[in-house]
Amino acid sequence: MSSICCSVRGCHNNWKKKNLSLSQHCFEHGTVKSECCGPAFNLYPPPSKDEDLRCWLKALNLKHPPKRPYVCSFHFVDKKPTTLHPYPEKWLGYTAPLKKPRGVGVRQTDASTINAAAKDTATQCHEEVMSAPPPDHDYTLASPLLEQPLKCDRATQCSGPAELHKELLRTDHLSLLYTGLSLQEFSFLADQLLKDYINTFQLDARDQVLMTLMKLRLNLLQADLAERFHVSQSQVSKIMSVWFDIMEEKMRRFIPWLPRETILATMPQCFKEHYPTTTCVIDCAETPLQEPHHLDSRGESSSHYYGQNTIKYLLALAPCGLIMFVSTAYRGKCSDKFITSDSGFLEYLHPGDVVMADRGFLISDLLQERQVQLVVPAFTKRSQQLSEEDTPRTMPTANVRVHIERVIRRLKNFRILSQSVPINLVQKCDKILRICAALSNLRGDILEDENDC
Repeated sequence: MSSICCSVRGCHNNWKKKNLSLSQHCFEHGTVKSECCGPAFNLYPPPSKDEDLRCWLKALNLKHPPKRPYVCSFHFVDKKPTTLHPYPEKWLGYTAPLKKPRGVGVRQTDASTINAAAKDTATQCHEEVMSAPPPDHDYTLASPLLEQPLKCDRATQCSGPAELHKELLRTDHLSLLYTGLSLQEFSFLADQLLKDYINTFQLDARDQVLMTLMKLRLNLLQADLAERFHVSQSQVSKIMSVWFDIMEEKMRRFIPWLPRETILATMPQCFKEHYPTTTCVIDCAETPLQEPHHLDSRGESSSHYYGQNTIKYLLALAPCGLIMFVSTAYRGKCSDKFITSDSGFLEYLHPGDVVMADRGFLISDLLQERQVQLVVPAFTKRSQQLSEEDTPRTMPTANVRVHIERVIRRLKNFRILSQSVPINLVQKCDKILRICAALSNLRGDILEDENDC
């Protein structure tokens, strides 16, 4: 508790001195002060409201204020914060001359200059003595800062430049570069996200959306984002953490499971020729992960295919290219079959559906229980090449399955999913996956209208 001290410049009252004053003898009552008069002073914490706190700091006029600027009762008109005088106003040390740092000397070569400096010093000391309040009277030292209304200089201290998104997103090309969306799509998304949003940060709300999208699209460092938006790195981290939650909640409707009639109506010609009853195409994708420190976690996230630590997730898309399902993030060691059964994907299937998958999905037994057909390319069965019967049957499957590879490439245009994911974002990976999938669906003419799907 001894670290709590008065923040006023030149005042040395602290918690320890307050406790020592309680043990002093009171000559008026003949006992110790803890039994009659109480401590010689009290220490009051700063107010919790932002506006009151800014006025409190403005009254102290400190260049580097502490995190909790306590003020003792000597600096209040009523010996404590009251309704009429809620802020410190007395003996705030404004008129105290600043001491020159050691080693900074001024060489006086002229005798007249030395006499003038001595005269100025004597005059200044005389003014300080005359302006000091007498000890027997409650005299309030009026400060020129308190005579004017206390206002916060928000343009230089409390916030960065307003509406930075207008400067960065001048054209569609720049908007695609920074966010992966066109200007019209960014405006639509921002309008949807900012409904009922209460801004608790000093940065403009649309700039917060832009900052989060730039992190997803370009995977910029927090220091880079802090420099671009003129905020601290801790502020960047807090803003992104809040907006990951908001985006994931409000953008779920951009990843709908289409009804069978809509799937058949939007099916491309290549599917209609060979697989006209296809419901969805599934595949697993992986994203590099920063190597964990814990050996068990490092082993569970190790991917045999990539030869490094990864996170793995399941994607299901309609034949038209719309992502209809994205699973949570699993460790790279998990098999495709385990992810398919554990992710909840099977709950979307109905009897008579047709699922197209890659060779590694050994899920025929899981789909047979739900009366769902599985279409996979033929296996080589440990031979060097496919048989003459399997080759013509496999080529159409490979031709249409290339569409999911294109969707995965489009999804990984958001570099946060193509570059190594840092450990501090592992807890947000599930939400990041759904947000990027929703942004991938929003890109282009898909889901341009809210009621399309």
